[in-house]
Amino acid sequence: MTFKEMLESDIKNVFLNIDELGSLHLIEGKEIICIFDDEALRERQAGAELGVSESSILIFANTDDLPCKKGAGEHLLVDHQEYLVDAWDENMGITQIALSQVRTA
Repeated sequence: MTFKEMLESDIKNVFLNIDELGSLHLIEGKEIICIFDDEALRERQAGAELGVSESSILIFANTDDLPCKKGAGEHLLVDHQEYLVDAWDENMGITQIALSQVRTA
């Protein structure tokens, strides 16, 4: 088994395993297994990463399951709620997305 195959297996069978860490959520109308991580969000906010200080949620998901990468300020629909992308980082098959809730007047 190659390293890439082992990594893909770990993403699906360990990190994003619905019986362990992952949960199903609708992202842009597609049901995706992902992780909402409040602790990692607080760590990012404490590090004062640009554009993340006001984020309300941080999502981890399999890069292949998500729609095309979105830039900061673009909209993303999560569980029927509209959010603004603060940061979208892809690394070794996992995408980390920091989002802020869209406020309406």
